Amino acid sequence: MSGFFKKLFGGKKSNNDIETLIQENVQNLVDKAGFNVQFETRSEKDDEGSTQVFVDFSGPDEDLFKDRKGQLLDAFQLYLKRVLQNKHPEDKTQVHVDCGGYREENEQALIERAENLKAIAIDQGRTVYYRALPPKERKIVHQYLAKDPRVKSRSLGDGLYKKIKIYPAKNPNAPGDEASAQES
Repeated sequence: MSGFFKKLFGGKKSNNDIETLIQENVQNLVDKAGFNVQFETRSEKDDEGSTQVFVDFSGPDEDLFKDRKGQLLDAFQLYLKRVLQNKHPEDKTQVHVDCGGYREENEQALIERAENLKAIAIDQGRTVYYRALPPKERKIVHQYLAKDPRVKSRSLGDGLYKKIKIYPAKNPNAPGDEASAQES
């Protein structure tokens, strides 16, 4: 009888239920699309106690997942998040989809370009611009640049894709800036 009430009213979902749900949905998508890839899933608890599920693809069709700046990876990730929100609306599990370390490579490339532009802004004392980026990539760049007090950054533009303006920060301790430091 308890199985009946659990189905009717729902019960507390375990991490295994969520991971199984994700595995089943990924397997269905891979089968229906005819991709020649395998995948691994694993779940971890982060410092705040929330669960994170990682899906990593590998196989002959890896290039399809990495093509077009990882749009297929983003699509899988968004789909899996929506499935979780639909089946377990109260659950705050995060889903991360990757393929052969693509996300980390992409993040390193963004940081490397931001480092080059930061060096130009500091050395030449002028504003430089990073190409238009989607929100998650802008966040990576802004967080990286925020670690260096010598530069500041901000997003410019309308819509989803915005440029990043990188400019030297004014040094309140520099000679000649005492008046502006006192006005602040």
